[in-house]
Amino acid sequence: MAVILVVDDEPLQRGILKTILDSEGYETYTAASGKEALAIARKIHPEIVLTDLKMEGMDGIELLEAIPKEPFEPSIIIITAHGTISSAVEAVRKGAFDYLTKPIDKDTLLLIIRRAVERASLLKENIHLQRELFDKFKIEGIIGKSAKMQKAIEVMKRIAPSTATVLIRGESGTGKELIAKAIHYNSPRRIKPFTAINCAAIPDNLFESELFGYEPGAFTGAVSRKEGLFQITNGGTLFLDEIGDLSLPMQSKLLRTLQDKEIRRLGGKETIKVDVRIITATNKDLEKELAMKNFRDDLYYRLKVVTIDLPPLRERTEDIPELAIFFINKYNKEFGKRIKNIDPAALKILSEYHWPGNIRQLETVIERAVLMNDRGTITARDIQDELRTGRPVGQLNYDIPDEGIDFEKLEKELIQKAMTKTGGIATKAAKLLGMSYKTFIYRLEKFNLSSSSTKNGKME
Repeated sequence: MAVILVVDDEPLQRGILKTILDSEGYETYTAASGKEALAIARKIHPEIVLTDLKMEGMDGIELLEAIPKEPFEPSIIIITAHGTISSAVEAVRKGAFDYLTKPIDKDTLLLIIRRAVERASLLKENIHLQRELFDKFKIEGIIGKSAKMQKAIEVMKRIAPSTATVLIRGESGTGKELIAKAIHYNSPRRIKPFTAINCAAIPDNLFESELFGYEPGAFTGAVSRKEGLFQITNGGTLFLDEIGDLSLPMQSKLLRTLQDKEIRRLGGKETIKVDVRIITATNKDLEKELAMKNFRDDLYYRLKVVTIDLPPLRERTEDIPELAIFFINKYNKEFGKRIKNIDPAALKILSEYHWPGNIRQLETVIERAVLMNDRGTITARDIQDELRTGRPVGQLNYDIPDEGIDFEKLEKELIQKAMTKTGGIATKAAKLLGMSYKTFIYRLEKFNLSSSSTKNGKME
């Protein structure tokens, strides 16, 4: 049951309240003054404080302001006489949960206590979830001993406590959203929402309503008011993934919101102030997009106050063993497995592979290996099967000439050959090259090998 602290300088009143609360099964403590209540509160951490408003020395409002707020903020209920109800109302404005008037009605008392207990339970659950999220996304827990990852982690530590706008750059699958969450949950905004939206996945007409919300009648089907992500995320962090794919008209509207710190719902007339930290991410070269007039330079410079560059997995191979163990432990728990280790030959293959899908692809490989393995050790065979190769990856059939090679030309040729081999079916071609479908489509479009549309995995 809940822990309740009763504070009143009248012994009879304290006794009556304690008797009532004890009979309901609550763990009840009493204090004769505000000073004594503070000393007790520091020891027992009450969920509810029931205090008289008028007391000698420290009164109820002063106690309200001084009561310890950690590890959680207790619900303060003010007891007052009819002549001082206005003071009790003022106490509620300052943060008190509710107030009771003398003489105290038992049923009213217990009703308010039950409501306060429910609130306390929700607060404690919320704090527990917040701590879990903080532990999950703490910066110190990010895997990355490589020099490039250490540099990124150092930047994160420096800027997490600030409100600075952050641009995260990296290939698909490098963990950009994880980094965004780590920044949020290590910032003062951690108790407020973290909201993510993929700019490439939502059409403009829907994207605007998602961001800003709408009023009834704003468009066909808008029958009621809807709050947008800026309002929902107020006080927190909004993560805009694939910002490089945002259309120019939406770039303009986003810029105006960032400048003015206010929004207007579609179909609405009033402006609404918002306080949202913006973190963006892209796998595109935004400097090139600027040169091609596909991205606004004023928005670009507003977004890149701080830039974090995430290296692809092929450039941080020293992190692969630790990442592999992390994913093994994760999927051991999920699948009820007891895989203890991964043998050196398998680690060698993982370290030599080029990882076009980056960490996301590595996780998928380990997930399948754990699921299909009953021997307790992941072997080279488990890894080779998933990566679709019968020889150690990295052993090519030709030497690199002294004059070097045009890697982009080679990549383009490989993609063309894969598409020819699979009859133009993108999903099969992606698997043939060991890429995720999304990464493969990105590279197709990068080399202008297809239209932007796909149908049933076959390129048009």
